[in-house]
Amino acid sequence: MDFSRDFIALACDKGVLRFGEFITKAGRKSPYFFNAGLFNDGASFGALCGFYAQAIAAAGIGFDMLFGPAYKGIPLVAGTAMRLADGGRSVPFCFNRKEAKDHGEGGTLIGAPLAGRVVILDDVISAGTSVRESVAIIRAQGAEPAGVVIALDRMERGTGDRSAVQEVKQSFGIPVVAVATLEDLIAYLAERAPLGGDLAAVQRYRETYGVLSN
Repeated sequence: MDFSRDFIALACDKGVLRFGEFITKAGRKSPYFFNAGLFNDGASFGALCGFYAQAIAAAGIGFDMLFGPAYKGIPLVAGTAMRLADGGRSVPFCFNRKEAKDHGEGGTLIGAPLAGRVVILDDVISAGTSVRESVAIIRAQGAEPAGVVIALDRMERGTGDRSAVQEVKQSFGIPVVAVATLEDLIAYLAERAPLGGDLAAVQRYRETYGVLSN
């Protein structure tokens, strides 16, 4: 999709997506590194939230509101709700705080009450911990998780044969939508620098650790 390519181009321009040699949490030597926290100015972050809105629309998920898990999901859920409203659909949103507040409004949830079908927004899925916590929060309020939207799906095996995204899909029976996937990244590199070493390195990494399809 065009927005997937545009997202990768922006990530490269901003240094959010870098190439070289990086060690992942799993101890693997990765030829690329993605840090969504570097979408750290108004223009690039606004564009990022626009890509989330486009990914939600393209996926056709039926939903009533958005939820952003602390901490990275907090600005994402607010910004994406604004971009959806720009496109003609205003939806409520909610996020949580890590520690319960014992004064004022109290509790751990901020924003609209969780109700109906809820889409969870996060930057990536590594071990799936944030998604599991979000699903528990949503269900505890009597609402229903409708899907998860992330920025980049690395399409990489975890400790077993499945990726973290596949494990989330199977565990909760909900779709996981990515603004872009490793396949999109490879296509972008093939288009921009087909003879470059980055493309070959990413392809080798996928052959070693990748899953065929999510």
